[in-house]
Amino acid sequence: MNEQGIERINVGIFAHVDAGKTTTTEHMLYESGRIKALGSVDSGTAMTDSMEVERQRGISVRAALASFAWRGVQINLVDTPGHVDFLSEVERSLRVMDCAVLILSAVEGVQAQSEMIWGALRKLGIPTLIFVNKMDRIGADPAAVLAQARTYLSEDILPVQQPLYKELEFIGAADLWDEAGEAADEARTELLEALAERDEELLELYMSEGAVDLMRWKRELAARTAAGKIYPLVYGVAAKGLGVTALLDAMVQYFPRAGGDAEQPVSGIVYNIQRDKNMGRMAYVRLYEGTIRNRDTVMNYTQEVQAKVTQIRKVEGGRTEDVGALEAGDIAVVYGLSGVRIGDVLGQPDAIPQEAKLAVPLLTVRVFWGADTDEHKVIAAFQELADEDPLLDTQWLQEERELHIKVMGPIQLEILDSVLEERFGLKVTFGQPSVIYRETPSSTGEGYVAYLMPKPCWAILRFRIEPGPPGSGLVYESLVRSSDLLPQYQNETARRVPEALQQGLSGWEVTDLKVTLVEGNHHVWHTHPLDFAVATPMAIMDGLAHTGTSLLEPILQVRIVVPEENGGRVMNDLVQMRGTFEPPVLQGERMIIEGRLPLATSLDYPVSLSSYTKGRSTFTSFFAGYEPCPPDVTAERTRRGVNPLDQARYILSVRKALQG
Repeated sequence: MNEQGIERINVGIFAHVDAGKTTTTEHMLYESGRIKALGSVDSGTAMTDSMEVERQRGISVRAALASFAWRGVQINLVDTPGHVDFLSEVERSLRVMDCAVLILSAVEGVQAQSEMIWGALRKLGIPTLIFVNKMDRIGADPAAVLAQARTYLSEDILPVQQPLYKELEFIGAADLWDEAGEAADEARTELLEALAERDEELLELYMSEGAVDLMRWKRELAARTAAGKIYPLVYGVAAKGLGVTALLDAMVQYFPRAGGDAEQPVSGIVYNIQRDKNMGRMAYVRLYEGTIRNRDTVMNYTQEVQAKVTQIRKVEGGRTEDVGALEAGDIAVVYGLSGVRIGDVLGQPDAIPQEAKLAVPLLTVRVFWGADTDEHKVIAAFQELADEDPLLDTQWLQEERELHIKVMGPIQLEILDSVLEERFGLKVTFGQPSVIYRETPSSTGEGYVAYLMPKPCWAILRFRIEPGPPGSGLVYESLVRSSDLLPQYQNETARRVPEALQQGLSGWEVTDLKVTLVEGNHHVWHTHPLDFAVATPMAIMDGLAHTGTSLLEPILQVRIVVPEENGGRVMNDLVQMRGTFEPPVLQGERMIIEGRLPLATSLDYPVSLSSYTKGRSTFTSFFAGYEPCPPDVTAERTRRGVNPLDQARYILSVRKALQG
């Protein structure tokens, strides 16, 4: 709670695509009185779908912030995209949320993205409520969804309501804590016993207590929910407003309040960047400590620069409201922070939580435009979009005059196409997406360089390069004494190692390795400050030439649901695509097949699967990691710039740049 005594909750709404997130958010805003009329996703009038492309497509592309009050508590609500192509938006929102609502469909149940988000929520220890939506649909099966949720998500998911009837007859759900309500005694007993089983103190209380004090048990559940140990589950139909007020009540009753002290030094993070036609760059800031006011000068800790705040606003849909100040525990849009980027820390980093990495772009795409289009405008537009989504990683190859971006999938390309036309008035086309491979050292070896010519220069480096475990990324260490190599040169070397690993022997990023600096020397007179920037890539590439590299490919975890008669063909397809799968599970007339597939062999598979099952299939996938390619799979990427293995040419090319 802050100095003014305002209680706040920061809640993220998460779900698999089409589970009803934006509809639920819209009804929350309506029930709270924040909006006077209901919008809808289908008609393109949902308040949190403010982009033109979101209205047209009926999907959320951006994480949208809305604020409202419920029972005296201020709620900051972030509606996140559900489609896997916009996972980077979900990732950034997760970092700044104190609690989460995960929406599951009563028909489809736990889907691939639900599991992935759940894993991230658990890694970050974020208290979570589950809302089972679409209870009125034919095929809605709350018992099956609960069983699935306990299997795939957590055994500690406990319903705090009992559904009243099902499918078309569903009229709502009864609160298990309300003795005068319609809930059956056995459902209440089941909840109390489930709570008691999970806690020795509560078990003792349950065994010794005569008459059950339901309010006390509800407080105990709330304490364990706030600690991220128990996950209450409620039911509803967001499209009809059924169960939405109960969900809001549950959020207020079970979720912890945002902490932070408005009097402390500033500590906050920029988690999103958007643009305002009139005001320029909008930095969405979650503040953990301190207060930022209009016209304050704030330290951008990440970039080591001071920036002046021109305005602080609450932004919802197309509306903005000047609030003048942002206090600890709150979220708002800060204007005036020129050059600010996503992930920048404002003030001190101490109070900022860790992040969960979910989004990994797996495809690279070349951008094309017509001869009558100004290429500088295209490049500038993509650089602006990369500010808003750093994972786009826009790369302009000057010599080849080519523009390349990284994407999560085909839907993202369609959205980019719309945004470029709508916002920048640009018409572009995209080449065929190609898979992003990686490399890893095949063995242990050393890389050495003595960069002594042409004078003046002096940099000697020797690295030991070793393969690391899968998923370990780059681990760097120096064993060199500062008397042999000054700390400033050691720091420059450490900074250049990740850059040098961006292109390996086959042109892909090198990962899952340990690099140790085992020898290093500078010269008192001859060493130029940038000599180690030039020497590092030569020594690293020399090392990779000795270790050799193996190719890694992205693997997807997939869940395919098809009519039973198509099951045999799907399993055969998976084998043909070098996939592996678990024994299939029959659910009524549908077959569920879970497995792992290389992305490279399955790029077009969802389309052909939908075609031969006549649209009666679902294919959901998420990135499961990089794995070694079979020996017969090769993939080369054209190297950008001069290869540091050709040391003479490389030195000449870099020295020219230095002189320039």
